[in-house]
Amino acid sequence: MADGENKGQRFLGIFDRLSRDETISKEALAREYGVTEKSIQRDIDDIRSYLSAAAGGPADIRYDRQEKGYRLVEEESGRLTRKGILAMAKILLESRAFAKEELHTILDKLIDVCPQSGRQVVEDLVRNEAFCYVPSRHGRKLLDALWDISLFIKKKEIIRLHYRRQDGAERQHTMKPVALLFSEFYFYLVAYKDEETSFPTVFRVDRIETMEKTGDHFRVPYRDRFKDGEFRKRVQFMYPGVLRRVTFTYSGPSVEAVLDRLPTAKIVFEKEGTYAITAGAYGPEIDM
Repeated sequence: MADGENKGQRFLGIFDRLSRDETISKEALAREYGVTEKSIQRDIDDIRSYLSAAAGGPADIRYDRQEKGYRLVEEESGRLTRKGILAMAKILLESRAFAKEELHTILDKLIDVCPQSGRQVVEDLVRNEAFCYVPSRHGRKLLDALWDISLFIKKKEIIRLHYRRQDGAERQHTMKPVALLFSEFYFYLVAYKDEETSFPTVFRVDRIETMEKTGDHFRVPYRDRFKDGEFRKRVQFMYPGVLRRVTFTYSGPSVEAVLDRLPTAKIVFEKEGTYAITAGAYGPEIDM
């Protein structure tokens, strides 16, 4: 086999190992390929040049003294890192929010922008879970609807929607959309029916059959603008209602889980593992 072909195979083999987040040893590779360590060093230098010129990403090959070998490392500023992409992929899979086709499209694009260093590792870690992915039972594609709703909210457009309730009954509503939220496997549209209503109505996006513009817009003074984060902290299971203040006692293995579930909760006092907790929440669902 010609030396050029040998070098090409070495280049691809070394690059593949680095991409899989392996630590490589010049001495071990020299023995494996039957060449000198200087040849392996030239291969590493060629890969460095490729990463700088062709790949166009902020990655480099550096010597790790602790591991006693060379590794492909990425600069973490200014772009998504392999760690961030892996975390995002895991959250998407756990959410079960999207139909399989949409989920796989999103995951593929996330992995495509993963830095070369660790891309294969991320793909391997995600592949099996993605294969076994079970979406929510509604099975509807949502990306287009989510984008349309976001534009309605941004432009403050009054919309007319045809909605199918859980019991199968269908209703038509004219609404002022103010927020798009995600909770417990589903996306929700938060909207007001009229100006007299002091609390909003919540619609599950997958149950919206059609949406259309009415041609009218609404205005909200800045001081009265809808605060997504504040609403989200005070609503449980996406069933809104009047704002309530509740106080209850809790004894169990993890008060932290209660405080995480109710972001507005505060411990009033604690005695021998029993906590008195107060929290503000919309609607009756906090009773659950």
